[in-house]
Amino acid sequence: MLSTLNKIVYLSLWVSFLSVGAAPGAINLGPAPIVLGTAANYAILSKSGVSTVPPSSIIGNIGVSPIAANALTGFALTLASGGAFSTSSQVTGELFAASYAAPTPVTLTTAISNMQTAYTNANGLINPGFFNLAAGSIGGLVLTPALYKWTSAVSISSAGVTISGTSADVFVFQIAGTLTVAANARVTLVGGALASNIFWVVAGVVTADPGAHIEGVILAKTAVTLETGATMNGRILAQTFVALQSATVVG
Repeated sequence: MLSTLNKIVYLSLWVSFLSVGAAPGAINLGPAPIVLGTAANYAILSKSGVSTVPPSSIIGNIGVSPIAANALTGFALTLASGGAFSTSSQVTGELFAASYAAPTPVTLTTAISNMQTAYTNANGLINPGFFNLAAGSIGGLVLTPALYKWTSAVSISSAGVTISGTSADVFVFQIAGTLTVAANARVTLVGGALASNIFWVVAGVVTADPGAHIEGVILAKTAVTLETGATMNGRILAQTFVALQSATVVG
């Protein structure tokens, strides 16, 4: 039998289905999308550095600022002609650092500012639809479009979590503590929900254990680590360090 908590979540899902399931033009049932500005031009953006334990695979650009290119470690960088960016066999895209030639430093300063503004705006949203849902242990739940808020840590068990909505729906998860995704757990999207409309706004450390899979945009106040075999469909926008351990990021 379903617990009272799961009954509430599934009821919310059913109401959402009745409201928009047959509509030709889907209407967003969650909060407004978080504006990323030029930070959206990067699969990974960090203020403190990005490291990789090869072989990682990143599709999209990587940027670090205000630090220099030596904060991009493990990539075996090749500086491009003109010196504005570098390339790596692990990256389908370009790598940028504040120490590279113009216009890169200014471009990165803007992107970092946009990232910090996005975090502040997302973290400042009020009137959540769900407050401290499941005391932060959300493994096995189906989540519908809404603003969610937790005042402590959030964990996703090996059961994973399902995010259900249309391509217009927005999900914002405000997490005051850490976010941990268990080994081999998966964030699964159904109903047409898009990773670009899912925002994990995390004040603490984000950790994806080996083999875990995350969907969405991580707006992190601190560090993000993707352990061996972890995968992500979305973006990592972190105000400190990003560590990849033979991980995959598709931006």
